[in-house]
Amino acid sequence: MDRLINNASGTGHVGSLRAFATEETSYTTIIKLFNLVQCTPDLSSLDCSQCLREALARRPAGPRGGRVLYYNLIVAIVLSITISIVLFTLAFCLIRRKAKKQQNVRIDATEGVDGNNISEAESLQYDLTNIKTSTNNFSADNKIGEGGFGEVFKGTLNGQQIAVKRLSKTSGQGEQEFKNEVLVVAKLEHRNLVRLLGYCLDEGEKILLYEFVPNKSLDFILFDQGMQQLLDWSRRYKIIVGVAKGILYLHEDSRLRIIHRDLKASNVLLDSDMNAKIADFGMARIVGADESQVNTSRVVGTFGYMSPEYALHGQFSIKSDVFSFGVLVLEIISGKKNFTFHQSGNSDDLLSYAWKLWRDGRPIDLLDPTLGDDFTRNEVIRCIHMGLLCVQEDPEDRPTMAAVVLMLSSYSVTLPLPHQPAFFLHSRTTPMPQPPNSDEFSSKSLPLSAIDESITELYPR
Repeated sequence: MDRLINNASGTGHVGSLRAFATEETSYTTIIKLFNLVQCTPDLSSLDCSQCLREALARRPAGPRGGRVLYYNLIVAIVLSITISIVLFTLAFCLIRRKAKKQQNVRIDATEGVDGNNISEAESLQYDLTNIKTSTNNFSADNKIGEGGFGEVFKGTLNGQQIAVKRLSKTSGQGEQEFKNEVLVVAKLEHRNLVRLLGYCLDEGEKILLYEFVPNKSLDFILFDQGMQQLLDWSRRYKIIVGVAKGILYLHEDSRLRIIHRDLKASNVLLDSDMNAKIADFGMARIVGADESQVNTSRVVGTFGYMSPEYALHGQFSIKSDVFSFGVLVLEIISGKKNFTFHQSGNSDDLLSYAWKLWRDGRPIDLLDPTLGDDFTRNEVIRCIHMGLLCVQEDPEDRPTMAAVVLMLSSYSVTLPLPHQPAFFLHSRTTPMPQPPNSDEFSSKSLPLSAIDESITELYPR
């Protein structure tokens, strides 16, 4: 055994660490001993020799032999196994957590978001005190907008101009919609989408901080007779293209597939160069790439822009946004709101009127008269054509936003003939569809001011 220890450790005449040695020897004429010594190769020759000799001292007595595993070796083996198990368990937990987080991305915040998901945007959270300071404590002098959702103030934070959207406590956008807007917009980045800078959820306040867009919303200029002249045809066309590209990004090009569900003129902001920026994602819905249609018991959005299958049956898809886009295009061209169009002496809504002019070969008559002769005829007719394709009743007949952008960018693309648009509201005498078991709407006609408001909860047929 002494000879084997010397051979293994190299402390004898052998000269170098081998870490193990074996030998067979005759103990008696009929008994042979088979011997093996081994130490870990990370030990020095001296440490190996010392370790093996301590193990030899622990050998069992008698010629029958035995096996000695020295304690230090056992500790090393057990410790290695333990570390491996811990590392494996940790890696498994991290992978599982990442997979769960990716799965949570698809949760619809307007229909139930885990409150913990808001932590994903914690880096965007701002202190309420700083926000009050930036807006001079929400001074009326800093107010730049107001609606059913609440108020918008102009502020300056860290030397940057910002828009502060302060939701009212009676706003249709509740805490779930607020969280949804933060989680959705924080993941988006496109020149035609308004950029979210931060949020505040403190002391009962629900506040969103956006980049400041100086020219307010599209409806503020488009439907104001004193300001319409600011939107010549080239600017209107640029706005149409910008909105189309922004919706295309939501539907196909972003990391998430998003249906906006409340696209309208008041949710399109205009920057200093009149570039369109889509805003207000409180009603947006994240869907899977394989979901062609989603059913919901909560219809949210604005009548006049909502597709018939969504307003009446709670069925929405990317083609619902396409319908809203088509209505918006016809409004931009005509300078008239869809459901106040009867005030111009026509009993039809805007979609019906546009269709009749198209059918009669007079599409140019739809154009806003304030534009005079300063427009490109082919662009106007092509936009009307495209708008009518977008508001067709059957969702399958409507183009995708990818096709719309192609129609706007290439005149070599032949547009199919449009079918008659969806007529689910013809005039102010047409009753609104009444959902069962709901006292939110009556069977009587609604005043136009009510029709044009955002609907935050409706239980459809």
